[in-house]
Amino acid sequence: MVFQQTPLVYDTTYGPPVTMPPEPVAVSSPEPGASAAARSGDAEEREPRLDGTRVVLVNWRDPWQSVAGGAEEYAWRMGRHLAGRGACVTFLTSREPDQARVETSEGIVIRRMGGKFTVYPLVMLWLLLWRREFHVALDCMNGIPFFTRLVLPRRTRVVCIVHHVHDLQFNAYFSRPMAWLGRFIESSVASRVYRSCTTVTVSESSRRAMREKLRWRAPITVIHNGSPPTQPVAPHRSLSEEEMGSPAIVSLGRLVVQKRVSRVLDIVAELGESRPGLRLHVVGRGPESETLTERIEREGLHDRVRLHGFLPEEQKNAVLAGALLHVTASEFEGWGLTVVEAAGLGVPTVAYDVDGLRDSVRHGETGWLVREGEELTEVVEKALIELSAPLRAAEIRRNCREWAARFTWERSGTAMTRLVAGHGSGHAAPEAGP
Repeated sequence: MVFQQTPLVYDTTYGPPVTMPPEPVAVSSPEPGASAAARSGDAEEREPRLDGTRVVLVNWRDPWQSVAGGAEEYAWRMGRHLAGRGACVTFLTSREPDQARVETSEGIVIRRMGGKFTVYPLVMLWLLLWRREFHVALDCMNGIPFFTRLVLPRRTRVVCIVHHVHDLQFNAYFSRPMAWLGRFIESSVASRVYRSCTTVTVSESSRRAMREKLRWRAPITVIHNGSPPTQPVAPHRSLSEEEMGSPAIVSLGRLVVQKRVSRVLDIVAELGESRPGLRLHVVGRGPESETLTERIEREGLHDRVRLHGFLPEEQKNAVLAGALLHVTASEFEGWGLTVVEAAGLGVPTVAYDVDGLRDSVRHGETGWLVREGEELTEVVEKALIELSAPLRAAEIRRNCREWAARFTWERSGTAMTRLVAGHGSGHAAPEAGP
């Protein structure tokens, strides 16, 4: 999902949340055969109203920042859904150059403060000043938590949102002492601070990793990522085999270290002789773009690899739908938003058998997992051979679309609304046990 900047209403105040009527949010269509009264009653029973509830949602970044990803989309979607149910939502986040400090979009007041690291103390200070203004806090923990539980009154309900255990990811960005500190805070410190708070994560494997690696004590509910309704690619947007290659594979997502897109480039280099028509399309942006460009130049892969960068939604979907296979080499995910996005267009995924991705890829049905002892290129080659059989390819494409249709932002938002309202887990997956 690519966020398009929406018209914003600027707010020049720097005080507490601005109470304003939220813009309407679309809800799922009722069953065709149900009566109007029954449909209305069922909807109310399924999803309560949150009128008058003041919610603060704290996330490291907002969806319009240059390196925003799935966690930012999740936070924004949840906030927007809560606003649509009547809640007054304030979104606290960091600020990139040229971003407004305060603005309002889709019924949500966005307050930006500090940079990558300074946002943490500044958010805590702001919450300390306005701690009595909120009924509920959604504290999104991206490795390092905001510790909202320490500054908000006990009467304010704190819901901690954790997408995945970062653990070894700290090693990719920090020195050894700082990486150790990050892991210590994520596990020993955070698990104690949030021990009385309901926790939300996005996959069963993330919940299991939190129990095993972080020794997380609080109740954990799974509320999956959603996926926007897939629109068919218009005929005039479809890309030809000449443009895409035969076969064509695509890698979709942020170009950051932990996504290991260079491993996807290895596929092109290793299968070059056996599959001269193979083309790789990389869609996304991020700090690794320069490194990938240098490698393409150095190894002369211009005719085999295309870096598309950021693409608007229609163009991105055209590239994705024109590919035979989606490949991700990420070493960990909370869920695998791009996997379901590809599946919605009938495109299966090859991914490593790691937390999150083993949940979003159904091995042998909607894609293939690279298990221990296997190589990424080896599994991709097997997948390409399997997809060369028309009947098998049609079966997998059908499986992909059916799988993706199970995950909608409306359903996830409903589960979060019920959780915020204290009505249980809604459509979320309850905890079966530690």
